[in-house]
Amino acid sequence: MLRPSNLQFLFLLTLPFLVHASFAATPEVTARHLVIDPVIDGDVIGDNAWFGAVPATGFRQVQPKEGQPSSQKTEVFIGYSDTALYIGVIAYDDNPSGIIVNDSRRDSSLDNTDAFLVIIDGLLDRQNGFIFGTNAASIEYDAQVTKEGSEDYNAAGGTFNLNWDSSWTVKSKIGDYGWSAEFEIPFNTLRYGSGNVQDWGINFQRNIRRNNEIAYWAPLDRNRTLHRVSEAGTLKGIQPPGQRNLQVTPYVVGSARRGGSISGTDTDSDVGVDVKYSITPSLTLDLTYNTDFAQVEADELQLNLDRFALFFPEKRPFFLENAGLFGVGASGEADLFFSRRIGIADDGSAIPVEGGARLSGKIGERTNVGLLLMSTEAVDGVAPGNQFSVARVSQELGNRSSIGAMYVGRDGDGSFLTPESDDYNRSYAVDGAWGIGEHLLLSGWAAKTDTPGLDGDDNAYSVGVNYNSSKWANSISYSEIGEDFNPEVGFLSRSNYRKASALLFRYIRPNNLGSIFELRPHISYTGYWKPDGFHESGVLHIDNHTEFRSGTELHTGVNFRKDGVINAFEIVDGVTVQPGTYDHAEVPIVFFTNQSKPLSFEFRSTIGGRFGGDLVTLKPTIAYRVGETFRSELEIIYNDFVLPVPNGQFTANLARLRLSYSFTPSVQLQALVQYNDNADTVGTNIRFSWLRNANSGLYLVYNEIDERFAGAAPTGREFIVKFSHIFDLLN
Repeated sequence: MLRPSNLQFLFLLTLPFLVHASFAATPEVTARHLVIDPVIDGDVIGDNAWFGAVPATGFRQVQPKEGQPSSQKTEVFIGYSDTALYIGVIAYDDNPSGIIVNDSRRDSSLDNTDAFLVIIDGLLDRQNGFIFGTNAASIEYDAQVTKEGSEDYNAAGGTFNLNWDSSWTVKSKIGDYGWSAEFEIPFNTLRYGSGNVQDWGINFQRNIRRNNEIAYWAPLDRNRTLHRVSEAGTLKGIQPPGQRNLQVTPYVVGSARRGGSISGTDTDSDVGVDVKYSITPSLTLDLTYNTDFAQVEADELQLNLDRFALFFPEKRPFFLENAGLFGVGASGEADLFFSRRIGIADDGSAIPVEGGARLSGKIGERTNVGLLLMSTEAVDGVAPGNQFSVARVSQELGNRSSIGAMYVGRDGDGSFLTPESDDYNRSYAVDGAWGIGEHLLLSGWAAKTDTPGLDGDDNAYSVGVNYNSSKWANSISYSEIGEDFNPEVGFLSRSNYRKASALLFRYIRPNNLGSIFELRPHISYTGYWKPDGFHESGVLHIDNHTEFRSGTELHTGVNFRKDGVINAFEIVDGVTVQPGTYDHAEVPIVFFTNQSKPLSFEFRSTIGGRFGGDLVTLKPTIAYRVGETFRSELEIIYNDFVLPVPNGQFTANLARLRLSYSFTPSVQLQALVQYNDNADTVGTNIRFSWLRNANSGLYLVYNEIDERFAGAAPTGREFIVKFSHIFDLLN
């Protein structure tokens, strides 16, 4: 197995791939001040507003034929008024009947449908941007990109934040020419500089699904995505207004609960408000009072068959905007700030949020700032009242480089910065990244915590090197987490460790292997050691992904796993894994069919050993859709354990059923039903939404928890009605 001392050898392996760089001319398109506003109905060809406008064209493929012109012509028109940016796209297609439309739900994936997307870098910092996209069913897809989405953060700290939502409009239309779409994006949705005439970064993506084709206006390497803002084209001559944005969003919510620990029926009602104010076009103040997240989808159940903490992603809208700005650390493993610590108890139950404020955005051209203050109420037997404070600043240095610092605090006595008791926690961090050429990125962070009663090693740090090109994705990193490092408003999957990891990943597109489109052989290793040298866990992963031209994929590989158990732990009720060192091999196999088809399958399996015994994990998934209106997905996770301990033969399984029906892109009915056979619990979450803008509108929510084991409380049921409306007071 690899140890930290072996990192020098792995770094030498990557050196041949750290010297290549290529540069292409940056395409440009000029924005046009429109005499009349377009009618947002998708009919670009027949809309007089676009008459005489010069479109952006010349899309080139990254797949299947890298570097070649797109198989179908695309024209993109850019215009603006005093209040909004307008985009008109004509996606010509010589076979309109072949256009694939598989979903109309907001923010549903556009990977398996014909689609058009745009990324807008209004500050021209070449690192951050907003993505807007649609398909021929007028889906509204939007996301926020920070640091080019390069660090694989999720929504909790995410550099790619799909859960960011804003108010904008899009309509699509299918015709004998192909399909077209018109976007109306209010300027108060975007962030930009203060000049009268500005240049913005911009790029466009078109997907032609039946060809497995992805094409960009500004050319990119095959394994890059639209997030790569540093290689975007330029939108010239745009004259946005000085931003005047004051949005007030009040809400009213009512609920009725019965069953569980409640005798009879318990009813409740409440009101609250969110306020958004643009101090400058690039700096926004958000205020929230009596915050409620009743409309948010329930968490997916997880099985913990190990001794480390599980990670649940953030889904609450208030914490998602500019979430990437507050991300420092390793997402899902060592997050210095994890917003779910605010208003959610360890068992997943809600803690009332009294209110808070967030200031986020840019000062000047390259200085990012973030300030978050939140207050939660005390809940008897669960958590005391807490005040949370987060301060973040980072300076962009060009070519994906940056340096920053962050402070995170919790005060349990009601004060923000000057604790009067020992109920507090502090985290301090610095981080930075240095881009070298197009492909190489050096990054790292260091942090310290302050917790009463923990006076030992309360430091942590991480350094890493990433190389990404059209043919290679290589990385190497090293981290240390001290024994008393305790970011209480962050997330640690485990504590007190040293970690080394390395990856060599190759992209191969053969010319003469029949139906095979791409081969992706790779090898990786991740290992964790205690400071005394004890090898707590390690996985050497050798694999190859085979992607076929049909969209089917097959992944085959082998894992060599080591688990060092220091303290005995209960893996399920009544079954205890004993201390020791366990070495096993396992075979992972993944297979999935073309996900754009009405009926698709996915199968994931791992067969091998674990903790001195045998483990078979099977995860089949079947999905079925009818057009873009109805979707269903059934997922089963089956674990069959045989361990050499008393009661060591057992199964632990989950089943998850998702259903959705879209009456229109803004009126939807969704259901999530989950069953955990280990806890013998069925959970049901049904949501009806009628949205006017982004996350505002009418929500009807039904929740049910049915615990079936002997002595369980009666089935708990909850019905919630929530209505909110955005008042735009200055526009």
